[in-house]
Amino acid sequence: MVVLDATIVNIALPSAQEDLGISEANKQWVITAYALAFGGLLLFGGRVADLWGRQRTFVTGLVGFALASALGGMAVNQGMLFGARALQGVFGALLAPAALSLLAVMFTDAKERAKAFGIYGAIAGGGGAIGLILGGVLTEYLDWRWTFYVNIPFAVVAAVGAVLVIREPAGARNRSTLDIPGVLLSTLGLVALVYGFTRAEVHGWSDAGTVWTFVASVVLLAAFVLTESRTRAPLLPLRVVADRNRGGVYLSLGLAIIAMFGLFLFLTYYLQLVKGYDPMKTGFAFLPMIVGMVTGSTQIGTRLMTRVRPRLLMGPGFLVGSLGMLMLTQLETDSSYLTLILPAQLLLGLGMGSAFMPAMSLATYNVRPQDSGVASAMVNTSQQVGGAIGTALLNTIAASAAASYVPSAPVVGDVRMLAVVHGYTTAIWWAFGILVLAATLAFTLVNAKGQRGGPVTGGPKGAGEAEPVPVLAH
Repeated sequence: MVVLDATIVNIALPSAQEDLGISEANKQWVITAYALAFGGLLLFGGRVADLWGRQRTFVTGLVGFALASALGGMAVNQGMLFGARALQGVFGALLAPAALSLLAVMFTDAKERAKAFGIYGAIAGGGGAIGLILGGVLTEYLDWRWTFYVNIPFAVVAAVGAVLVIREPAGARNRSTLDIPGVLLSTLGLVALVYGFTRAEVHGWSDAGTVWTFVASVVLLAAFVLTESRTRAPLLPLRVVADRNRGGVYLSLGLAIIAMFGLFLFLTYYLQLVKGYDPMKTGFAFLPMIVGMVTGSTQIGTRLMTRVRPRLLMGPGFLVGSLGMLMLTQLETDSSYLTLILPAQLLLGLGMGSAFMPAMSLATYNVRPQDSGVASAMVNTSQQVGGAIGTALLNTIAASAAASYVPSAPVVGDVRMLAVVHGYTTAIWWAFGILVLAATLAFTLVNAKGQRGGPVTGGPKGAGEAEPVPVLAH
């Protein structure tokens, strides 16, 4: 539900805009309202899961997300739709870290953990592409409102399953006092960061408002880190991010998401504007990537996670994905879907699926159960910030390249379309470089051995201060 809603509304947006009379200037808020609430509250949501209990937080997130989705489907004006999207983001910030931390504390057997994270990695990686397919089908055959209503049956089934099946291990909560200054500083800092990138996409990087938003974000997040280093019961214990392996995962995963979200954007535009695909056909055109993601995550990652070092899955996975990205730099106005786009998507999916799965498991591996919520929230935060950066940065690069395009030979056909495709391929070259950088960071920073054990057990000492956590074997 959470990953799906990052993209499912994209294809439905033109229909919703026309139906509700949303102006061109305001249409971005359908996406931005969700991104700001979700990205800004993730750390708080992870801490709530640790404090309140992951099952309870998970079910609350499901129910709230379903109600917000119903509100969005019933929207009669733009304000109601924007509010519903923001509420989806709020409850998504409870749901996402609770879901991942439940896997971390419940699946401690190495083989079972590999299976669980294989399925989770496939969903997390392929959910965005599935959203494009589902958005196209629902918009074309039903109505844009069903891109919201579709969450309700998902939530009902998941909530019933959670109540009947999920049993958290005893002693897994962190009952220390909630760090209110940390909550405020992290929320405001992350909201400013995400908003800065979304604003840059519309107003440009040199816009005064954009620059000041980034300055505010840096100041707030720096104050957050300083506060956390001095607080007895921090919102984000710095030991969670200071570990070399987890830090390597957060950085490399965030970079990979930058490249992937940019690609979703350009490939969607290319297929619809250049190739003339309708929304449903565009959605189904992403199927090879989903197949590759599921195969890479459940067949390659799951089978090898307990046998090889994580970096030997993450690094090569990102490199295989970069080969698919490299193929897409050859896009032209008349490129063949079957001979270029399809095999490139398969490589991207296989590579990313193989890399995402061990990365998400390693991010919560060997962390105290009491910290698993915030460790999981950091995974989602790196993805959310990466998605915001990818959309804004690569879209800006593409627009600049298209605007400055000068044909090197006499042109036969539409010069404007040639310029657009040139912009896409220029941005995809950048995405290729970013993926190579992600692979480099995975090879150099991640030095853990195979993930054979479960998370560290034991309660926090005093008011949230834990004994030093044994890091992964080097």
